[in-house]
Amino acid sequence: MAKTILGIGAHYDDCVFGISGTLLKAVRKNYRVVILSLIGDYSNWKPVAGRDRELVPASIELAKQHGVEMRFLDFASMRYEVTDANKRVVAQAVAEIGADVAFLLWPHDSHTDHEVASELAKTALRHGDRLLPAGTIFKAPRRIYQYDNGPRHTIGFEPDTFVDITDEWPQASEWLGRLMAIVRNEKYDAARPDAAQRAKETLAAYRGATSGVRYAEAFRAANAYVQEIF
Repeated sequence: MAKTILGIGAHYDDCVFGISGTLLKAVRKNYRVVILSLIGDYSNWKPVAGRDRELVPASIELAKQHGVEMRFLDFASMRYEVTDANKRVVAQAVAEIGADVAFLLWPHDSHTDHEVASELAKTALRHGDRLLPAGTIFKAPRRIYQYDNGPRHTIGFEPDTFVDITDEWPQASEWLGRLMAIVRNEKYDAARPDAAQRAKETLAAYRGATSGVRYAEAFRAANAYVQEIF
């Protein structure tokens, strides 16, 4: 069976900004690729006031167009914490998805939503079997990686793993641009890159220069993993 790749973020755009190139590379390998966004209630987020119920289905449809399954939980920004009940909610979603490889946000961040999401994801991915009822089928991912979500958020991130996304870059950038256009309630214009696209390109180019390619995404392995070098 094809591997399942899981990216977990707090918001609708965390994985699309942070790891879209890596996810698209997995799609090209015919893997099942899933994004789990913990925040699915945007009723208290001003940029989509009056349109908050449109953001989730539009994000899901856009991800589907890129070969990615996108799921949302029901948490709202700044209204969820690391509690036993919330750990179980995330663990149940992780159990249902059954990932072979998973990505979660780096835990040190200027955005509280990101820090909470990282802690909940870490607990669910590593120890979900202890949170769920006896008899629940739970498969822990073989590998877990933490990802960088940009210079305005991530604090103290030092990667040890790089993924070349040069071939995937045009599609990754377009995906992010179209998502930002949905938020602005505007038609996507490829000739006018959004600020998020420009930030992502700067970061991807820097990670690429670090690892000797044009564009790359960087990760910190949650554990030490043996690499085949010969």
